[in-house]
Amino acid sequence: MEAYCFKCRDKREIKDPQQVTLKNGRSATQGGCPQCGTKVFRIGKG
Repeated sequence: MEAYCFKCRDKREIKDPQQVTLKNGRSATQGGCPQCGTKVFRIGKG
């Protein structure tokens, strides 16, 4: 699964993806950018 990294300004594969649930009940995936280590986040697709 890919997410947009704002630091690299490119789509990257999510490193160590984790399923999370937002306050409004929607699902999301969060993890890290394999290139720079910044936290990346993708709503839905879970």
